[in-house]
Amino acid sequence: MAIVETVHGKVEGANNSGIHSFRGIPFAASPAGEQRWLPPEPPAPWPGVRAANGDWGKQAWQRVADNPDSPLSFVFNARNAAYRDEDCLQLNVWTPGLDDAKRPVMVWIHGGGFSGGTGGTPVYDGEIMSRRCDVVVVTINYRLGGLGFLNLNEVTGGSIRATGNEGLLDQAAALEWVRDNIAEFGGDPGCVTIFGESAGAMSVAGLLALAPAKGLFHRGIAISGAASTANSLERAVEISEGVLEELDLSGNDVDKLMALHPEAIVEATARYSARGHGMCYQPTIDGTQIEAMPLDAVKQGAADGVSLLVGTQRDEWRGFTVMNPRMSKLDENGLTAEIAKNVENPRAIIDGYREIRARRGVPTDPVTLYWTIETDRKMRIPAINLLEAMAARGQPAYHYIFAGESPWEGGILGAPHAIIIGFVFGTHAFSEGSARYFGKGEATDALSGHLQDAFCALGRNGSPRTDALPDWAAYDTETRSTGFFGTPAKVVNAPYDEERALWTDMEVSLPFGPERW
Repeated sequence: MAIVETVHGKVEGANNSGIHSFRGIPFAASPAGEQRWLPPEPPAPWPGVRAANGDWGKQAWQRVADNPDSPLSFVFNARNAAYRDEDCLQLNVWTPGLDDAKRPVMVWIHGGGFSGGTGGTPVYDGEIMSRRCDVVVVTINYRLGGLGFLNLNEVTGGSIRATGNEGLLDQAAALEWVRDNIAEFGGDPGCVTIFGESAGAMSVAGLLALAPAKGLFHRGIAISGAASTANSLERAVEISEGVLEELDLSGNDVDKLMALHPEAIVEATARYSARGHGMCYQPTIDGTQIEAMPLDAVKQGAADGVSLLVGTQRDEWRGFTVMNPRMSKLDENGLTAEIAKNVENPRAIIDGYREIRARRGVPTDPVTLYWTIETDRKMRIPAINLLEAMAARGQPAYHYIFAGESPWEGGILGAPHAIIIGFVFGTHAFSEGSARYFGKGEATDALSGHLQDAFCALGRNGSPRTDALPDWAAYDTETRSTGFFGTPAKVVNAPYDEERALWTDMEVSLPFGPERW
């Protein structure tokens, strides 16, 4: 057992074959009671030694996963009500040495649509990455859904000062803890990389635009989520009014709102989302903490000096499509109707994709075209937009595509959303369930190693180039250099560029905003 003294008190961790781990360390005070919907505050110092060598600790309030057979059920780890707590602002640390080696620090921000997930779950165990790359790995919690991303300031006339960015402020508070404490865990506070997947990637972009996060990190990795996700203040107010209606309350019912049980808030926000409002709970352009859409902030210099790695899975939206009984049966009329909800000229996109794919000799049926188009609209094109914004400012940003395929149910998912997670952490085969989704074996292990090496190279050097990928160049609009993680891993220029060109000057909805047409 090892004891480390943080600025708030001593913590005792565990040691597994040379990797020290610490679980459930508070980085902020409980945001419950009178602190609900307020920015995070530092935790109170504790006497003695706090045990940080046991369970993963608490998780933010969220719905308990209702489909244990889902291929992603192990990611969310919403185990039961006993583990959900408003007092959830905790983090976990893995390090090869409690010394002064000043190792790169990799801070993971979990996904889950800003409404689910936790930094404390076995698939995010940082031991393998820490050992392989000689880095310090940190995973964090943050407030979710209506407790972390609900703007109540306007509807309550300022009586509840929630901007809708409290979850992002939690992330910034975790980064402040890293700045102040990570040297005691063998890390370098001047070499911090934030990396995240899905809503975690959108958080990476949000932190680029968040004023209080300035200077707290030096590199960023955005996996399956870029800089085009945030609520306008107008939409944030509309959402908060809708949630209050679900609760049968008004903006004048401040005391009742503050007294609500967290489960009532979770259920009301879930009901409102389910009425066709999409991913409601996300950062808000409030004009103070976030002044512009993160992509626009990057165009104005918000990411200058921060090296980025941005990318997607090859088949992001395939799993969501084939697992949906309605979408998996789309005919041509249904395809047109679905694409028309978010694309101004749906026929141009559909016909363009069909022609390109037909030339390549790959499927062009309506279901395949739907998930292919939505993969690009929601994920790949926003990633490219961010990369192009960085390139225009002469800032270093690198592009990847991950093509490792899931063996789940005979391979029907391809290389879907979230498949990369187990490869990033090397936890692809930590259990029978994870191996069913991620795969296992020598080739899978090798792909995971290539990915970890590239991520940690970015964290250490500001570039993801490795011995296996020595020619990987920063993204520009001429070569569009891309690290392609398949078997084998390689560098390619301008992959799927014909599809990319179809979106040029095309009017579309925000990737996770309301339908536009």
